[in-house]
Amino acid sequence: MVLSKTASETDVSVHSTFASRYVRTSLPRFKMPENSIPKEAAYQIINDELMLDGNPRLNLASFVTTWMEPECDKLIMDSINKNYVDMDEYPVTTELQNRCVNMIAHLFNAPLGESEAAVGVGTVGSSEAIMLAGLAFKRKWQNKRKAEGKPYEKPNIVTGANVQVCWEKFARYFEVELKEVKLREGYYVMDPVKAVEMVDENTICVAAILGSTLNGEFEDVKLLNDLLIEKNKETGWDTPIHVDAASGGFIAPFLYPELEWDFRLPLVKSINVSGHKYGLVYAGIGWVIWRSKEDLPEELIFHINYLGADQPTFTLNFSKGHFSNPISFIRKLTTLLFLTSSNMYIYIFIYLKTNTEIVLCLSAGSSQVIAQYYQLIRLGYEVRTY
Repeated sequence: MVLSKTASETDVSVHSTFASRYVRTSLPRFKMPENSIPKEAAYQIINDELMLDGNPRLNLASFVTTWMEPECDKLIMDSINKNYVDMDEYPVTTELQNRCVNMIAHLFNAPLGESEAAVGVGTVGSSEAIMLAGLAFKRKWQNKRKAEGKPYEKPNIVTGANVQVCWEKFARYFEVELKEVKLREGYYVMDPVKAVEMVDENTICVAAILGSTLNGEFEDVKLLNDLLIEKNKETGWDTPIHVDAASGGFIAPFLYPELEWDFRLPLVKSINVSGHKYGLVYAGIGWVIWRSKEDLPEELIFHINYLGADQPTFTLNFSKGHFSNPISFIRKLTTLLFLTSSNMYIYIFIYLKTNTEIVLCLSAGSSQVIAQYYQLIRLGYEVRTY
C-alpha cells in the first residue's frame, strides 16, 4: 500500500550529481517538469535514487521471491509489454494461465474428472485472491438467504486473530463482519473448536490459514472440517471453509503429502496461494482455485466482447500490464504519454477525506503468469528433492 505524503520546504526538488546541461537545474519532485529531458538523463536520475533502495537478494523479510534463473528473467522481459487482458491477441499467455490453474488444482486434489477443466484465476497475489474468494462466498450466501426469504444484510466471516491484514481489508471494504478467534498463550493459531462455536447462520465461511504470518504454523483444517460437518448437520446450515494457503500451499503437497488440508476435505470450497512466495516467482502473482463451478456464482463473472470474442473475466481490475513505478516516472519526466492502454497498472482507489490514495490491488501481469508456468514445468514434483 502506498500512502502519498508531501515534502518539506527543502525537499521539493530532485538533484543530479552529474554535470550535464540537461540537469543544470533541479527537477520538481512532485510536479511534472515544464520541458522534456533526454532518456539517458531520466534514466540516470532515477537509477541514482534507486541505489539507495535495499538489495533484494538480501531482503528476507518481505515473504517474496527475489531471484529467478536468467532464462526466466528473459521470458519476463520478452513479455513485459503485453496487455494480458486481451485474450484474443495473446492466446498463448491465456493458455499458460489455464495450465497453471489446472496444475495447481490437481496439486490441491481438486475433484476433477479426466477431461474436466479446473476453476480458478491468476491474481496480483493472495490479497486479490482472497477478495475474490470472499466475494464468491458472500454472493452465494446472499443468494441462498434470498431464496429462503431470510435477511441477508449482516454477513460475517470467522477467522483467527492471526490472519494477514488482507482479511481485515476484505471485511471492511465489502461490509462483512469479521469475527476473530482470539489467540492464547502457547497457542498462536486459530482454535477450530472456538471457531466453530462462533459460526452462526450469517457466517459466509470460516477461513483457515496454512502457514500463519506470525510463525508459519499450519492450522488444523481437518479438525475444522470435521467439527463444521457436525454443526452443519445439527443446524441445517452449510457453512464452508476457505483455506488461505498463501505461504503453505506450495510447501504442504511436497513435504507433507499425507496432510489433509485441501480439496480432499468436502467443506473446503476455495484455496488461495501466492506464486510469489514458494511458487518461486517475483512479486505480483497469486492464484485462487475453486472446488467446482458451483462454488463460483455465475453473476460475478463478466463477459466482455469489445476486445474481440467473448471473454469471461473475474478480477478486481482490467488491463494487466507489467510495468513498474520507476518506468512510469521516466515517462513523466520525458513528457511521453503517461496513460497507455497496454502497459499501465489499473488501480482501484478508495479516497479518504484527506484525499489520501490507498491502492487495493494492482494488476498481475502476463510476465508473472509466464514465470509461474516456467517454474512449474522447470521444477515439477522433483522440487521436493532440492
